[in-house]
Amino acid sequence: MKNTPTGLHHITSIASDPQQNVDFYAGLLGLRLVKKTVNFDDPSAYHLYYGDETGTPGSIVTFFYWPGLEARGRLGTGQNTAIVFSAPAGSLDFWQQRLQGNAVAAERRTRFGEDVVAFADPDGIPVEIVAVADDARTGWLGNGIAAEHALRGLHTAQLTVRVALPTEKLITDTMGYHLVSREGNRARFEAAAGGGSGHYIDVIADDSVAPGFGGAGTIHHIAWSVPDDATQLVMQNHLHAAGYHVSDVRDRNYFNSIYYRERGGILFEIATATPGFPVDEPVETLGTALKLPAQFERARAQLERLLPPLQPARRYV
Repeated sequence: MKNTPTGLHHITSIASDPQQNVDFYAGLLGLRLVKKTVNFDDPSAYHLYYGDETGTPGSIVTFFYWPGLEARGRLGTGQNTAIVFSAPAGSLDFWQQRLQGNAVAAERRTRFGEDVVAFADPDGIPVEIVAVADDARTGWLGNGIAAEHALRGLHTAQLTVRVALPTEKLITDTMGYHLVSREGNRARFEAAAGGGSGHYIDVIADDSVAPGFGGAGTIHHIAWSVPDDATQLVMQNHLHAAGYHVSDVRDRNYFNSIYYRERGGILFEIATATPGFPVDEPVETLGTALKLPAQFERARAQLERLLPPLQPARRYV
């Protein structure tokens, strides 16, 4: 199906401590900090992006941090309830040992025939690493993790809702995904063009789980990737026609975005694959300087005083 999302673009969560977040995702998990900027709707908040060498769509996880925010969120229905990465087949022993050796409890699972290591980040957000034999993407190798173990990018968006049918209808009828398999109360869908890892959505139906609410330790939204602005506008029209309230196009410097809530309450974003993260700094130095959108440059000195300083990621063994 043309003019539909090609797969995952990024997942955005809320962190309580930015340095702890950098140490965990860039240090322990070995992702690259590709952009250090602010929330474009509230510049008092850091917005940190992690991914592969250039922040390729489908490799990206991002985090908001608001100074002084003490409210904790609750994971539950109406949310994306895990950050799920892909790693090479045979690498899960390495990851389990690395995590447990650094005081992060980790357990092994099997899902849809795939081996999984499950754990939680410092804020309690569930994180999983799935062993995938045929993921040809190249992870970031600059943080000391060998190529045979490095995370390749996102594997799945895990959506938990009380009633699955409205969410599944959006995914298949408007977003162009197709059903791959069902396992218990979990259904897996793949983008129309296929692609495997990085192109999946898992919908979990569970009316026994309390509704989630936002705050530190929760996933704020999930973004799907489209190749260009024209495809995004087609999707915006399709969503309007299907009865969804969709935002206008928002310029995020590194991509353009539209936002809407699916029927189960989860905030969805559709983001363009271009222009990408090297648009305002060279690939070699991505993530090393605070980058601000033009409208906030005049407040740079004030923002730099407000935002806590960040050190390079802690090195783990």
